Formats: sequence, structure tokens, C-alpha cells
Amino acid sequence: MEFLRPASWEEALAAKAEHPSAVPIAGGTDVMVELNFDHRRPEYLLDLNRIGELYDWEVGEEQVRLGASVSYTRIIDNLRTELPGLALAGHTVGSPQIRNRGSVGGNLGAASPAGDSHPALLAAGAEVEAESVRGTRLIPVEEFFTGVKRHALAEDELIRAVRIARADGPQQFSKVGTRNAMVIAVCAFGIALHPRSRTVRTGIGSAAPTPVRARAAEDFLNAALEEGGFWDSGRTLTPSVARQFAELAAGACNPIDDVRGSAKYRRHAVSVMARRTLGWTWESYRGARGTGAAGGAGEGGAQCA
Repeated sequence: MEFLRPASWEEALAAKAEHPSAVPIAGGTDVMVELNFDHRRPEYLLDLNRIGELYDWEVGEEQVRLGASVSYTRIIDNLRTELPGLALAGHTVGSPQIRNRGSVGGNLGAASPAGDSHPALLAAGAEVEAESVRGTRLIPVEEFFTGVKRHALAEDELIRAVRIARADGPQQFSKVGTRNAMVIAVCAFGIALHPRSRTVRTGIGSAAPTPVRARAAEDFLNAALEEGGFWDSGRTLTPSVARQFAELAAGACNPIDDVRGSAKYRRHAVSVMARRTLGWTWESYRGARGTGAAGGAGEGGAQCA
């Protein structure tokens, strides 16, 4: 195995173009596990740790541009207002040591259906900034995942950053695991309210071959909120609306039976998480209307059970 260690982004792109099979490594929280268990033995490892710009972020009026190597810890500490759903998801990732090393860029590169950042990215609305010596392109996150641990990157492309819509309303994240910490999700659910556009977006993890949005549930809820005048009135959601949303969210799943949980359990858990997170975010929205605040995470906080 040959170890490539570029000193700049330009050198990294050139190395990836010359060696398309090279596996990028930064935090190493996924790659090193595969190497240690001999599940993977690439010809080249492409070390990105010396490229400082990958650890930077920029906060704009409408978007946050997150460098591919920004750690979960830095997101939690510095971006919980702008990216509340992602910060909540970050709280459930591994241990403090893993959160200090792991990044959203690395999570995307692994493309696991159970990646903790993926539901939050889907719900918030994100684009993956992919670059090669040929140029840069933006890939909507819902188009990024193409199969189990497969993604839309070309062989010569690297993830430079992730562009995520800045929160303009409450967001939530919930995760079910076999224990309360240091666990791969049995399933996970993210939701984001976008009051400016009067829309709701969702993200589901570990309940289909790829992370997915519950589009039928979103369409139903968007229509129900608008037709019922909920955005303007701030009224409490009716149980029937919450129940139908939860059922449609579960219907978006295409899970399997495995050692962590059955398909039946995953569908049920997604339904429960969808109903609960909707309740938390909507109550947070109602409270923010009363105080004039935009609202961030709901009262429930990140949930891992």
C-alpha cells in the first residue's frame, strides 16, 4: 500500500487524477476500521490531513459552506444555531474522540445508509461540492447516494465541502440504537421546518438501501399546514395530521432484517420518530412565534434510544 500525502488541494486533485483508486483519508474513523479488520486493502491511501482549507467553514446569509474535514465537535460547538439538526445528529456520533476526528465529508464519502449526518443533511437541504482537475460541480444530497455504500462521485473527484441551507426554523434529529451511545443507528429520522418557504423536509437513515427523504409525508404535511392555516395561526397540530405524517414517513422506508433490527421494527420506529420530532419542531416553531425568534432545535433535543 502506497501512502500519498499532498500538501495542497491542487496536489490532492492531481494525485487523485493520477491514481483514481486512491482512498481518501482524513479523520479515518471509517477507513481505519476497514483496514484494521482487513475488509479493504487499497493500493493507495490519499492523506488529506495537511490541507488546512478543508477544516474551515463560511457562514453566509442563506448557506453554510462546511469544509469536508470540519469535525462534528466543531459543528456542535460553533454551528448549532445555523445548523441545529446537524449539530443534534453530531451529538449521537460515537464517542468524544470519534466526534473530534469524524467529519460530514468523511460520512458522505463512506455513503453508509446508517450515516448519522445524512438525515440532517437531507432535511436541511444540502449540496455536495465535488471537485477534480476537470472542475467543480454541486450534487444535491438526495442525488448523492446511489446504493449501499455507493455515491455519485466520479473516480477522480474528491469532496471539498458541503453547502447546507442555513436554518430559518426548528430542526430535529432522532436515532434508535441498541444502546444509548457508541452505536450504529438501527434507524434515524431528521426533520426541518422552513417557515420562509413554508415547507417541511425530512431525512431517513438506516431504513432503506440509501438515506432517503419521505417525500409523500412532506407533500402531505406541506398541504395540511397551508390549507389549515397553521403557519399563520401557529395552532397546535391535530393528532390526525401527525398520525398521517408518521404513517407516510414509515411508508418511505424499504428496510431489511439484520442483526440490529427487523424491517418491521424499523418501519414502526420511523413512524414513532416522525410523529415525535414533528411535535417537537412544531412546538418550537409556535414558541418562537411568541418570542419573535427564528427557532432552532425543538425542546426534545437529540434523541438516541
